Amino acid sequence: MAITITEKYLGREGKDSGQGDASDELLGTAVVYLVAGTDSEFSALQAARTSVPTTWNGLERGEMSIAQVDGDRWELTVQYHPPDAEMEEGDSAYSFDTGGGTQHITQARSHVSSYALPTKTAPDHKGAIGVTKDSIEGCDVTVPVYQFSEMHIIADAKVTSAYKGRLVALTGNTNSATWGDFEIGEVLFLGASGSKRGKGDWEITFNFAASPNMTDLSVGDITGIAKKGWEYLWIEYDESDDQAAMHVVKRPFAVHVERVYPEDDFAKLDPDWEE
Repeated sequence: MAITITEKYLGREGKDSGQGDASDELLGTAVVYLVAGTDSEFSALQAARTSVPTTWNGLERGEMSIAQVDGDRWELTVQYHPPDAEMEEGDSAYSFDTGGGTQHITQARSHVSSYALPTKTAPDHKGAIGVTKDSIEGCDVTVPVYQFSEMHIIADAKVTSAYKGRLVALTGNTNSATWGDFEIGEVLFLGASGSKRGKGDWEITFNFAASPNMTDLSVGDITGIAKKGWEYLWIEYDESDDQAAMHVVKRPFAVHVERVYPEDDFAKLDPDWEE
């Protein structure tokens, strides 16, 4: 007796993203077929692999499951999924994260208010935080950190030992030239990770953190301060007499800007870069 396979009436079940958008693409569907003419599960599945459509409404056939209804009849459920979007050499993908980081500061952006005993005047520390007799204790604050990644598909022939060494040397550097939308000194290269896809090309992810350049900053009474994104600013304090409060205070005396990361040309991240 020949094996027959027919689609079950009302035997389809689809799914989308659930966002309620009329433009949603179908993310997958299950189609149920009735198989008749054999009491062998193996034969029923073999017939299904030959006869059941490999595509349905733009979706590709995936896993199949089968359950026996009676002696020679089976109910076959076939899952259809969107085709894999295989990335090819030259393709890229991007992601970013603006989660906050923590920074220890000793100076407020601006002083709000001070309170003292009725017979006293609160000393003016010009925004210094946590002033004690011997130090400026400061505090920890949450600051925005813009981290982003770029994943590129690169041909195997381009991922040489020299190129890998170049990525190592660039790690921990800031950009010495404008790069994309960023000015000099705003981007820090955090390194790369890569994996080879079988005997083919490479999938390499480049990781970065960005911090904006700043100009015309003020610290206490010191103005006109400029620093690049990843330069380090620190404040030197000195003791002064606050005549109004009749108190010795610690106030910003000098501001220092230091370069703590080396600089290099991020054009070298391109495997086709040549000197």
